[in-house]
Amino acid sequence: MSANKPIDRSRIAELTEIEQRRLDERTAKSRALYEEAAKHLSGGVASSYQGRDPWPIYIDRGEGPKIFDVDGNEYWDFHNGFGSMVQGHAHPVIGEAIIARYPLGTHFGCAVPDAALVADELAKRWGLPKWRFTNSGSESTMDAIRIARAFTGRDTVMKIFGSYHGHHDTVMVSIGVPYDSIGDRDNLASLPYGAGIPQAVVDMTVPVPFNDAEAMERRIKKLDQEGRLPACVIMEAAMMNLGVVLPEPGYLEAVREITQRYGIVLIFDEVKTGLCVAAGGATDRFGVLPDLVTLAKSLGGGLPSGAIGGSEEIMAIVESGKVYQVGTYNGNPLSMAAALASLTQVLTPDAYAHLDHLNDRILAGARDIIDRYDLIGYAVGIGSKGCVTFSDVKVRDYETYKQNQDVPLTELTWLWNMNRGIFATPGREEEWTLSVTHTDEAVDHYLSVFDELASTLRA
Repeated sequence: MSANKPIDRSRIAELTEIEQRRLDERTAKSRALYEEAAKHLSGGVASSYQGRDPWPIYIDRGEGPKIFDVDGNEYWDFHNGFGSMVQGHAHPVIGEAIIARYPLGTHFGCAVPDAALVADELAKRWGLPKWRFTNSGSESTMDAIRIARAFTGRDTVMKIFGSYHGHHDTVMVSIGVPYDSIGDRDNLASLPYGAGIPQAVVDMTVPVPFNDAEAMERRIKKLDQEGRLPACVIMEAAMMNLGVVLPEPGYLEAVREITQRYGIVLIFDEVKTGLCVAAGGATDRFGVLPDLVTLAKSLGGGLPSGAIGGSEEIMAIVESGKVYQVGTYNGNPLSMAAALASLTQVLTPDAYAHLDHLNDRILAGARDIIDRYDLIGYAVGIGSKGCVTFSDVKVRDYETYKQNQDVPLTELTWLWNMNRGIFATPGREEEWTLSVTHTDEAVDHYLSVFDELASTLRA
């Protein structure tokens, strides 16, 4: 075949219609449950990210690397709760820790010993000495930004255009927008992500492109001239979650140098990466130490939990009482018991070696399929995470992502996977997350399904 032979677009549309109809037929009980749930549960779901047209897929249970929906369909789980379940579902070690904790009480609103032990473990892994706990990624980024503002005495926040950092107003800015609305690279637009976000808050959040330290510094200089130097830069460091977009060599080091030079607090948002990419997240992988790091998702081993780690100097703002970092369920005994068991007994060096082995295999296999079937795209990953990006241009930021991604082919791939026992994260910008309970069999199944799709597209 000639290089990059185009795929028949009508074939993609035809297959999408077939696979959508097939998925609808396989999820009739989800449809019935949706119709009942929607009477009192808004949209039939507990979060808008759980919604799906024409109805959401309701999950009944999970066991290790697999989940089962209410229709009895069995899937290898490559979704893993938006990357939260790197430990696998119902891991017995974590279950034993929760069972042992439950009879002793599940909530006091007071300090518990396990919180100190979890903080000790996180300090060792990240090299940041001071920690506080929250209940979610949104709480973690919200509190980290407040701490940075208090430390610097400034209000403006700088973020990466297209990155999601939770659902509080400050960061619900410049996330999912049409290509034509992005704006000039040196003056990217501050745009609300949905309704209900005050314009005054939107204007205080300034986006810059990923993988472009020079553009970041130019925008910082401009803000400085306007008398509103940022309090912080908050960014996904290990990867930008547009599928997987890795930092270019030297980018994180340059951002660290720039923020230090201007006295700006650097926050690595590792809510979605963190323990999923390495024992100590991006700092472990890339050797760049931020001022603050935010964690959640995989931290709690399936229970709601988040954390903020920081330097002695910055976290003194919290210890002095200048910033009230509070939350009734912060450091909840059940969450801390699960987190401690996960950190000390599940997410071990051997576990990370296993994840690297699996991801290396799936990436190599996907690249081979792309080459053999002359597909336009590439496979990329880090730690337990990876994806196939259907683009003839390497995606390095939101602009190149919106300009080049093959949306119809991405949507077909999701349907194709779902109908063949691969539960994948919905959305064009998502990626897979492996768990420590995944096996070579799971990888082989994923690759056989991808090979079948590629063969069908070229038939």
